[in-house]
Amino acid sequence: MCLKHPEHAPTNIGEPTWSISLGADATAPLPASQRPRCRPKLWELEAKLHCPIIGTCLSLEALRRVARRFRFEATHDEFGMHVEAVGFSQQRNPVSETLQRHLDKTYKLWVDRFARLKDDAAVLALWQECLQRGDVAGPLWAVCTHRAASAATRHQAYGDIHMLSHQVGAGQAADVRRLAHLETDNARLAAELRRRSIQHAGELDALRCRLGHAEQEARDARQQLATIGPLQQEIEALRSGQALARLEERLAELDAAQRRNDAQQARLDALQAHNQALARQLEAARSELENAESLLEALESGDEPDPAGLRDCPADCAAALANRCILYVGGRQSLISRYRQIAERLGARLIHHDGGSEETLSRLPDLIHGADAVLCPTDRISHNAYYHVKSHCKRVGKPCLFYKGGGVSGFAFAMARLSRGESSLSTELPAPGAGRLDGA
Repeated sequence: MCLKHPEHAPTNIGEPTWSISLGADATAPLPASQRPRCRPKLWELEAKLHCPIIGTCLSLEALRRVARRFRFEATHDEFGMHVEAVGFSQQRNPVSETLQRHLDKTYKLWVDRFARLKDDAAVLALWQECLQRGDVAGPLWAVCTHRAASAATRHQAYGDIHMLSHQVGAGQAADVRRLAHLETDNARLAAELRRRSIQHAGELDALRCRLGHAEQEARDARQQLATIGPLQQEIEALRSGQALARLEERLAELDAAQRRNDAQQARLDALQAHNQALARQLEAARSELENAESLLEALESGDEPDPAGLRDCPADCAAALANRCILYVGGRQSLISRYRQIAERLGARLIHHDGGSEETLSRLPDLIHGADAVLCPTDRISHNAYYHVKSHCKRVGKPCLFYKGGGVSGFAFAMARLSRGESSLSTELPAPGAGRLDGA
């Protein structure tokens, strides 16, 4: 069954009525004989109180439940449901009785708390205290239905709620701005908190690592403390002088042993150097012996020798030395013919000076000037001839190659090096025939 408004319900339900004229005794508390024996009901209150009670004390969800139950929510929005509920509150009916029971049940604690007050002044004081704290829904219902509350007290509560609604509406925009600002600050602080959490986690790990190191150092320190006793005994022994005397004796023995070791090491180094020199000489002798044996076999078989150095010479050695005149100073007199054979096989012409053993050194300048390059085995020439060759080659800018090894292989290696442009005096091999003396 769908309930309708009573015919005498006002049309401007929910609008505040400001033209309220209070009598001269409206503010005076009611005498005990005139007080109602029970709490006034919702439909017994003044009409102006229904709007703030329904709007403040009844939540929207509870209002929707009542509207669905009594079927007056289908054609109205939230404001329409509020107007319908205020209209039904004017008289006693199933809707107003349901609202009465709901409000009494919801705010029973406040009703019981206000019920302990016996006069109007105490009721008004408690209401103002609750209003200062911002707790108004339950106290409003308790004040409006209190037996000792006067009309002036209810009017004061009505005015307070009316002004509070204006203040809430005026401050809503500022609250929205503050909320947006607070949300921004909250996001920033949350990000800062996460960053600080990560930073603190890293610092905590570093502190744990340092704590581990500190604990290890503490263990090491305890181990070192355990060795202090023996060390103190050693210190006492040192202070007594006996240990110092023993140390001096031991130091003298060690110094003597060190000197002996140094002398032995020096002799050992000298022996090693001598052994290395002997090994090099032995290797050279073996190489000479092999070359000599190869040369001897070639001579006995009638074949031309093919020294190892000549076999390793690149194919363009002959092209580099072709038509060149090579002066060979020193060397073995018995191998001169073999030197010439190797030079001829490379396309070069070899002239020889014995380095001053039989020939005079005065011929060297003319021979050097007429040659394209000079070869000089340092182990098969006198010091005087060596310096004559070196100084004159420098003066005239002739390429001169000093090498060690007066054998056939040594000569072949020297020719190969000379064909590659190697020189001991940093000069280049001149063009064929350049600077050659006639009849050299």
